[in-house]
Amino acid sequence: MVSSYVLAAEEGVAGLVEGGFWADTAGIMLITPFIAFLAIIALGKRMKYEGGEFAVASMAVNLVWATALFIQNMTEGGSSEVTFPIGGIGSGLQFELGWMVDGLSIMMYFLVSFVGLLVFIYAVGYMHGDIRVTWFFAAFSLFAGSMLLLVGAPNLVQLIIGWEGVGLASYLLIGHYWEDQENVNAGNKAFLVNKVADVGLVLGAIIVAMAVGDFGFVELSEASFAQDPTLSAVAVVGGLLLFLGAMGKSAQFPFHIWLPDAMAGPTPVSALMHAATMVTAGIYLMARTFPLYQNLASEIRPWMIAVGAITLFVIGLLALVADDLKQVLAYSTVSQLGYMMTAVAAGGYTAGLFHLFTHAFFKGLLFLGAGSVIHAVHSNNMSDMGGLRKYMPRTYTTFVIASLSLAGIIPLAGFWSKDEILATLDHEGYMVVFWIAVAGAFVTALYMTRAVALTFHGTYRGEGHPHESPLSMTGPLIALAVPSALVGFLNVPGVEIPGIGNFTEWLAVRVIPMGDNHPEGIAWNLAIIGLIAAGAGIVLGWALFARDAETQVARDRLEVPRLYPLFRRKYYMDDLALGIVDATRGPLARMIDWTNTYVIDGVVNATGGMGLALGRFVYGGLDQRGVDGVFNGLSVLIDGLGSGMRRLQTGRVQQYATAFVSGALVLVIVLMVLR
Repeated sequence: MVSSYVLAAEEGVAGLVEGGFWADTAGIMLITPFIAFLAIIALGKRMKYEGGEFAVASMAVNLVWATALFIQNMTEGGSSEVTFPIGGIGSGLQFELGWMVDGLSIMMYFLVSFVGLLVFIYAVGYMHGDIRVTWFFAAFSLFAGSMLLLVGAPNLVQLIIGWEGVGLASYLLIGHYWEDQENVNAGNKAFLVNKVADVGLVLGAIIVAMAVGDFGFVELSEASFAQDPTLSAVAVVGGLLLFLGAMGKSAQFPFHIWLPDAMAGPTPVSALMHAATMVTAGIYLMARTFPLYQNLASEIRPWMIAVGAITLFVIGLLALVADDLKQVLAYSTVSQLGYMMTAVAAGGYTAGLFHLFTHAFFKGLLFLGAGSVIHAVHSNNMSDMGGLRKYMPRTYTTFVIASLSLAGIIPLAGFWSKDEILATLDHEGYMVVFWIAVAGAFVTALYMTRAVALTFHGTYRGEGHPHESPLSMTGPLIALAVPSALVGFLNVPGVEIPGIGNFTEWLAVRVIPMGDNHPEGIAWNLAIIGLIAAGAGIVLGWALFARDAETQVARDRLEVPRLYPLFRRKYYMDDLALGIVDATRGPLARMIDWTNTYVIDGVVNATGGMGLALGRFVYGGLDQRGVDGVFNGLSVLIDGLGSGMRRLQTGRVQQYATAFVSGALVLVIVLMVLR
């Protein structure tokens, strides 16, 4: 049974229509990557690009559907849900699979498909000649498919299935080069840190579903808007646990420790992970359950804002001391996720998600640009780079565009989305957090200027002969540079594009209509503050790092006593985590070994001994001496009787006649005696 229905918008809102063909068949996007996964496993090694063809084709098909839905949402709007009942849990909870089509899911369908297609095309060139290419593309398709399953989920159960699929695929991809123990450790770290947080997600989903009476997001939104006071306490506990899960997947402090190490995987993995999959899943979860935090669990929001503010500023500082170019970008992602989380928690539904939207393009471009550089110089470290703008002009130009967009320079995309966050914090009265966000903008511009200067300017310090990457790699860079520069114009305050409106309106189309504060015009006083902070970061970064020197280490000369050593030790967070693990691993291992040896093995051995004794009793006593004895005795008796009777059957007539006469005489004598 399939149910497809429009979940009503506000009364009086015109133009909302049922999804039609593209919405009713949107489930195709959720299954094509899994079909590609199976095709790659079965046929990949026989293909020219070792299975990359299937991966690219699946994302190309998805982009057709995602683009059609995106255009339809801009011009018509509409929200629908398609579900397939699978079974019941208990007396009331129903388990369903399906897909959602609304402003939020359509945005994510488009991001995963568009960025995913470009990253997959890039990966065909990047992974050429690498080890286990077929397995890489199989796991990569599993990664994208799990994310689409997650963002299309109509309920918490399906979301968790996709969530765990993303975690599994990321583990496989981060540890792709498993011959190096450090890569194995990085994959294990990412997996285990996320598993700790996932406990919160699962428990939170159960608690919220039991309170609401359903796992569905529609029912959760309806219950949240009804503001039933009896649900408030349960909603706070459930919401807090869901937030814990989001903290792990979106690398919020202190769960951020896994993400920089995850750079051990191939660069296309880093690009897709940071742009449109995995780390955005936590922000997506908070956005999908936004009504819960707005109406029933508002007490959690100050804590969410505090976590986001710490993440955006404190973790961003670590990018100032990283030498690995991909780790600089990883710390940047953590910081930007902090911006998104802070905005959503502050009530900026649109602001947080618009930054997620723009960030996908320029962060994907930055990682692919970093991969292009690494492909050319065979090193991740900026100390082995320098002067590459002369050898790699296309990579350099696109990398600078993405860096300026990330820094929030007008008129690039990052300016508009970051300005929306600042406007939200100002509107909601979080002025301390506002200034922390401004300081974060300064730090962002500073570390990106450092990265550009040390990588592309000065004198080349590496070995070999750097060169521009092939078109299969630079083509996606150019394709991502365009939206990195222009998509910010889709949501300029006070501007509606004729015929299609703006991003805020598209995003607000939901199964339960959403919306938040969106400025009627550009708040130039706030925008100028953000621009001054970003500009100051660029000027200071250029003054510090642009000048050439005999070595890259000498160029990277900024050193703040006590502070920079603390940054290099990552605030001792890794040491703390390892200390906890080491402190518990030995005693815990010994306790488990003792329990296994003396408790579990004792119970098993005792049970086995009892079973053996019982078996011996049953076999030797009951079966051999009892049952077999009775049947054997009867057999002997019957055999004896049979043998006696057999002697009477001689076949001699004389004997029979004699026996007959003798018997008759005996009978006569007996009768006479009795009478």
